[in-house]
Amino acid sequence: MTSRIPRDSRLRLVRPRPLAAAPTAVNQRRPRRPAPRPPEGTPAPAELARMARSHLAAAARVARWADVALGPGSDGAGDGKATLADTTAERAAGDLGLTAAQVRADWDTARLAGLVEVHGDSARPGWRLRAWDRDDSAVLRGWVALFDAWSLAYPEPADHEPAAVAEVVSAMPQVLSFLQLSAGPVPVEQLLDLLEQRVTELRTERCEIPYGPQPEPAEPPRSGDTPLAPLLDWALHALASVGALTYGDGHATLTPLGSWAVWVKLEQICVAAQSPAGNIEAVAEEMLRGCAQLRPNAARAEYRAWLAARPVGSAVTELIAAARGDDALLRGLAFEALRVVGAPAEPDVRAVAEEPTLRPYALLWLAEHDGADAEDAHEVLTRQEATWLWVDTAAAVADHGEAPMLVRHLESAVQPTVPMLLDEVRAVGHPRTVQVLVALAAAHPDPALAKAVRRAAFQVHTGGN
Repeated sequence: MTSRIPRDSRLRLVRPRPLAAAPTAVNQRRPRRPAPRPPEGTPAPAELARMARSHLAAAARVARWADVALGPGSDGAGDGKATLADTTAERAAGDLGLTAAQVRADWDTARLAGLVEVHGDSARPGWRLRAWDRDDSAVLRGWVALFDAWSLAYPEPADHEPAAVAEVVSAMPQVLSFLQLSAGPVPVEQLLDLLEQRVTELRTERCEIPYGPQPEPAEPPRSGDTPLAPLLDWALHALASVGALTYGDGHATLTPLGSWAVWVKLEQICVAAQSPAGNIEAVAEEMLRGCAQLRPNAARAEYRAWLAARPVGSAVTELIAAARGDDALLRGLAFEALRVVGAPAEPDVRAVAEEPTLRPYALLWLAEHDGADAEDAHEVLTRQEATWLWVDTAAAVADHGEAPMLVRHLESAVQPTVPMLLDEVRAVGHPRTVQVLVALAAAHPDPALAKAVRRAAFQVHTGGN
């Protein structure tokens, strides 16, 4: 029997409902764990931010100078090595009444704190500089970024083996934790003893017995083989240079900023050890699959725990490798996790922006990182890129979602009518186009629309028009 209900042959798409109109499941929300409080005596965040602004004032001054004097993009500021070109440094020194060496030092600090971002031969103001006077959290994050890079902020001793320097850098978190727990001046001799113990542990953990018969058991190197006192002196001076501690008269004492930063790092370790969904030890792909059924806030908590348990560089590499796979759902989730990483992921995300499979995701990530509102970020995509992303997202829904979700996904298309959408979907060349159209035709309750979609799927499959 043929239905006599008239149909709109134009098959127009209905625009998406506002998010506020979506039903909420309040009764399914998990109770939030109360936020941990810093140790007693820690200054309020506003006071900590004031201290950070004071310590980074010179760096912010050079960053603002570059923003104004060099213009948008600050072309020519760099020399390809993330340092100032000679002519730029001399010009800044003259304008600011400093020496070229001071300008370079302040520039390096600004770069490590995220106040400026250098890409090859060009530089631009970092988002933290834009928020410097109004956002205390941005200031504190900038200072913590500098704190994390303390070993780069102060020249390391030239007469020591790089391996010994690396060992001391790896051992310093335990020294800092001891300083934080001591809550006062600690003799350098005591810190040196702790450092030697930790370095010995690291060497023992790394020691491997070669394969095959050995004349006698291999022994781990003794801490006395390498003099650590000069390296501890360098480390303490470096941490003092970033404002994390004071160092003099044979004692070291954490500043309020340093004590707070160490506490933050310890809390991150605790979060990592208490991974909400138990994916902390999984590889990126398995972790993302474990987060697929979580609510957005719970998934972000899982991403943070997973990231806190591994070096940022290797974590970003793992996430991008997962995004390159065949599963479109993991691709989207990988970039959600990269949003949690933030600025440290930018070079890697920018590097994959030319890969067709990842380009739409990378462009959206970069737009949001540069300050675009999440709802407006899609404007950076061309019509073709937006259509490719629509098909990729539909593939994720078809593989992991339910039929009604795929039908609702029609509402997110940029094309105003279904025929226009089908024409552009066929032209975009996504490898999952046929499967997506077949799944959509099977799911949609409108026979006329389903027929049009099936026809489009057949044409893509046969290569016809």
